[in-house]
Amino acid sequence: MTRFEQFIKERQYLTNVSPNSITWYRQAFRWLRSEDPTDQDLKQVVVKMRDGGLKARSVNSYRTAINAYLHWNSNAEGACSPSCRHPKISRLKEPSAVLPTFVPSDIKKFVSYKPKRYSQRRLQVLILALADTGCRISELLELHWSEVNFDDLLLTVNGKGDKQRIIPFSLELRKHLYRLQQSSKFQLVFPARSGTHLGRRNVLRDVKALCSKLGVKVPARALHAFRHSFSVNYLRRGGSVFHLQKCLGHTTLDMTRRYANLMTEDLQKMHQQVSLLA
Repeated sequence: MTRFEQFIKERQYLTNVSPNSITWYRQAFRWLRSEDPTDQDLKQVVVKMRDGGLKARSVNSYRTAINAYLHWNSNAEGACSPSCRHPKISRLKEPSAVLPTFVPSDIKKFVSYKPKRYSQRRLQVLILALADTGCRISELLELHWSEVNFDDLLLTVNGKGDKQRIIPFSLELRKHLYRLQQSSKFQLVFPARSGTHLGRRNVLRDVKALCSKLGVKVPARALHAFRHSFSVNYLRRGGSVFHLQKCLGHTTLDMTRRYANLMTEDLQKMHQQVSLLA
């Protein structure tokens, strides 16, 4: 058994990482040819990734997996820290792009939409749940009715790494969820026609079709844009970045702080209020 496989086995059996995490490790290790790479080897790994067309964000993602292996391979105790002497890949600077979002008027169009069939109602409620809770699409597609607490307005979802968290939802979403439940005969909240899981690609196709029908401009990464929209709106309305971190299921606050850099228009509006020339 290679060192790579031994590392993956220990992660799988000792820390219970998810199948998606195992796939992620394997993808990262395809770039790492040596089990005991030097600093120079790691520089070449980054060069190959960039030459292979990977963006800085993807390189940083694989960097996390590779550095976790390098820390484990060094037999170091505890979590990896700047004081660790084993070779590691430095984080690449990522361009700060404007986050794709839906505007509030778009969400109102989804709320006002009048579905006629069950499949249309299911799609509408799924969209509203994405916008109201900030959940990942994968989390909602796995959601069961037993995990919806109508009385306390709470959803229990399983996030990345099989980490469970409880998320609040609004009275408005409760109405839509309750109506959907009355016409549902399956345990999943958003099932396919056969009762099995809906496919992400099928959801994306249907969301784009509904956007076209309602005259809504589809942002980049449409399904994840609902999560961005929730987060930006949460902070705009005075929500705490610490509470947002809990809602989103981020492991570190650094991931959530991206949303603290609100849209350019917010900065412009604030400047008009504080400018000494105004």
